[in-house]
Amino acid sequence: MNENPHLTLVLGGARSGKSAYAESTIVAHPGPWTYVATAEMLDDEMRARVDAHRLRRGENWRTIEAAQALVEAIADAPADRPLLIDCLTLWLSNRLLSGADISSDRAALVHALSSRAAPTVTVSSEVGLSIVPDNALARSFRDAAGELHQAVSRIAGRVALVVAGNPLIVKGRPID
Repeated sequence: MNENPHLTLVLGGARSGKSAYAESTIVAHPGPWTYVATAEMLDDEMRARVDAHRLRRGENWRTIEAAQALVEAIADAPADRPLLIDCLTLWLSNRLLSGADISSDRAALVHALSSRAAPTVTVSSEVGLSIVPDNALARSFRDAAGELHQAVSRIAGRVALVVAGNPLIVKGRPID
């Protein structure tokens, strides 16, 4: 599959600033902007996180909820408008826990992302830099996340790793 120069993958750890960086990358393009949210608000703590993200973004964003149906959400988003997907690892976790075929899901997602002609930024948590998890499900998730990141990185024109709020450009050029 060919590289998509419109696609940026933003990786980082928890609370690294990756979402804020991704949002600033998207708003550098003319709106309106579409935000695809993959989080499921299953408890008060997650609701608070989602509310903080919404408040930071403001009212000029269209939001699509896609905890499971991310490929469909990408297809439903305006093809000619900037798109932000936050985040791939939450979507992956949702799919893994639902018993989905992760390999097929990854292939479908990569195909959908490679087809985008408008600026598209995906956010994902880099989970492979820590200790080896002590249980099979966590190891499976860590491995699937690494494989997903590699697959998206292969087609992304740009990859950034955000550390303590600072983006490090791993692939491609910095935004002017």
